[in-house]
Amino acid sequence: MMNASPIHVVGGLYRELCMRPGWREIYGSAGRAASAIAASGGKVYLHGYADSIADEALKQRGALEGFELELTVVPDATTFHYVHGLATPTIAAQPRQVDELTITQERVIRFGMLEGDAVVHATWAVYDPQNVFAPVHFTKNGSTATHLALVLNRYEARVLSGVDGSPEQVAQALTSSGGAEVVIIKLGPQGALVYTNGVASYIPAYRTERVWKIGSGDTFVANFAYHWMSGKSAADAAALASRATAYYCEFKGFAAQTQLENYAPQPVILSQRCRDGYRPKVYLAGPFFTLAQLWLVEQAREQLQALGLDVFSPYHDVGHASASDVAEKDLAAIDNSDLLFAVADGLDSGTMYEIGHAQAKGKPVVIYAENEPDNALKMMLGAGCIISKDYVSAVYQALWRAIEL
Repeated sequence: MMNASPIHVVGGLYRELCMRPGWREIYGSAGRAASAIAASGGKVYLHGYADSIADEALKQRGALEGFELELTVVPDATTFHYVHGLATPTIAAQPRQVDELTITQERVIRFGMLEGDAVVHATWAVYDPQNVFAPVHFTKNGSTATHLALVLNRYEARVLSGVDGSPEQVAQALTSSGGAEVVIIKLGPQGALVYTNGVASYIPAYRTERVWKIGSGDTFVANFAYHWMSGKSAADAAALASRATAYYCEFKGFAAQTQLENYAPQPVILSQRCRDGYRPKVYLAGPFFTLAQLWLVEQAREQLQALGLDVFSPYHDVGHASASDVAEKDLAAIDNSDLLFAVADGLDSGTMYEIGHAQAKGKPVVIYAENEPDNALKMMLGAGCIISKDYVSAVYQALWRAIEL
């Protein structure tokens, strides 16, 4: 039965700046969750710390989108600055507030935040600690809930449970010791584990043509909480949240109920060997003759590895050598790889040759080319290469293609 009481969201309200693609907004986890729930048709109250500029911007957004605000004004807002959507942000954090927020309501979403703390007393609560260094339990600050759901990444789940085991073992420990009725552990391209009442189920992640990564986790939490607190099972709520997150990643916006009903992205399906622990091998092709080129190769290698892929990079794994030695080792590495990821801006001759060799060997090819006209890439497009003008989207296209092989 649909619960008509409002959902109260408390958490970070931050300035977000991204260089590529360009992005200058005031959201943070709580601000984004409020917008997502309002788009779904839910009643929502937003709580948090905001400076005068953020306070005014969020009030205008609330009036436009239909949510209420109860903000505590502070001198300055914390700012997250990203070079791109997969980059580790530079954070200009403001001093932590001594006065904690207290929220006593029937339905509450609590996000961990940098600028202060929130003590929650709720019948229904969803908690996302959002702490990559030292996540804390929901109850540590005195928060209480009759029905508690935890939404965690693998690191947070491992730290809070104290268990270094399978996702099911970790989730079981959290329901036993952490007082959670539901535990959701996000598993990247594998989707998410939903654990409740001693039963584990998995929901898929979805492929999208474009990927806007900043705030995708906030969107998942908001949509899960809205559906779970409205009476759906944890598994059904998480499945809807996964689709809503895919919509957000593809369109950089929040899905209304009718939009979500008509949205049917393709689920990511891992191959059996990847389910058994295999790490796909990716050959990273691209020029590395200037600082800018070297920086991008370093970024691509780092982010592909962070997503679980085994990356061969000629710059890192071969280096400078004679032409014959480089060619022999690079081509052998392509032969030994599952997929080739190419940085093609500039149409470097070596990169073009590597793409052609991979194609001749029947290897899938994913190309990131932001500044090249379509006619310059016509042969590669016609040969079935996946081409993206957006860097983060290209990285995810490579990941999805590789884990399905």
